[in-house]
Amino acid sequence: MFTLLTKENRARRGTFETVHGTVQTPVFMNVATSAAIKGGVSSEDLERVRCQVALCNTYHLHVRPGDDVVRDMGGLHSFMDWKAPILTDSGGFQVFSLAQLRSIKEEGVYFQSHIDGKKIFMGPEESMQIQSNLASTIAMAFDECVENPSPYDYTKKSTARTTRWLIRCKEKMDKLNRLEGTINPHQLLFGINQGGTYDDLRIEHMKEIAKLDLPGYAIGGLAVGESHEEMYRIIDAVEPYMPEDRPRYLMGVGTPANILEGVRRGIDFFDCVMPSRNARHGYMFTNAGIINLNNAKYMRDPSPIEEGCTCPACQRYSRSYIRHLLRAGEMLGMRLCVLHNLHFYNQLTEQIRTALDEGRFETFFQEKIEMVTKRL
Repeated sequence: MFTLLTKENRARRGTFETVHGTVQTPVFMNVATSAAIKGGVSSEDLERVRCQVALCNTYHLHVRPGDDVVRDMGGLHSFMDWKAPILTDSGGFQVFSLAQLRSIKEEGVYFQSHIDGKKIFMGPEESMQIQSNLASTIAMAFDECVENPSPYDYTKKSTARTTRWLIRCKEKMDKLNRLEGTINPHQLLFGINQGGTYDDLRIEHMKEIAKLDLPGYAIGGLAVGESHEEMYRIIDAVEPYMPEDRPRYLMGVGTPANILEGVRRGIDFFDCVMPSRNARHGYMFTNAGIINLNNAKYMRDPSPIEEGCTCPACQRYSRSYIRHLLRAGEMLGMRLCVLHNLHFYNQLTEQIRTALDEGRFETFFQEKIEMVTKRL
């Protein structure tokens, strides 16, 4: 399913074939948590900004509208009218983010819904069943994402339990994919590497889960409290033990600089809410640096968010107008900003792929890394 086309040092260029189309890697997945990008962005818009993969969340869709509803509507692709691949997170991140509303046991996790307080149980089998109902292209294994830093002993026990959960996920998905009536019998399972900020736990866990011969592997549990330097150190430690012939996914990361650094370290898949979340507050990514449209200096600025940008916002509207919309609380302002930032991220990964195709990624990296972190 994954074809490695070329490498430059550790940076990789590849293709990943799925039942819903071929993904060109490295790739940034646009986060549509509840089957939509926040900011009034539609599936048609995602096509316009050249999104390859949409990422939806198992827990949130289970709570609302209910995975049974999505199943009855033909699965996520039919429900949100999106033809390309969809990856569903397993609900494992909510084990971290809803720490005040959950209890972790060997069988799984007991939650209280963040919406109405209703009691929810989710274990490996339940997560796989929900994701099968959603009929995503790629399903993520159910895991525990620990806070960084966490005590070594707890992290070790948690990581061992995540391995046991992964085995249960694989067994359940194999059964579900063989059932008559399963919407997507070609659903793929990605395993998740955990181990906090401890190199030895990370490496040992990666060795263990690699034995399961899964279609892809992710590094989870990062960007949750540790520094960027620690995150890069963990990637450097784990990467040599990740199967070279499978896609590698760095979960929940990150900034444009994080993506460049991740690709340089051998990562293929990325996702993050940052471009859309920042956009809704007027923080815009450009090739010259980051701008804040709320600044008064843009009040009478007739130029687009970024000169030469081909996104729908820059093709038609000025910084002055979009700033006005944001200040007035108009949804259109947030929508236009989100479209620009998602276009920027998708264009960035296109540029990375081109640089890898042409054997000049390191030069591209050196030229780009300072620009994308500059605040204008």
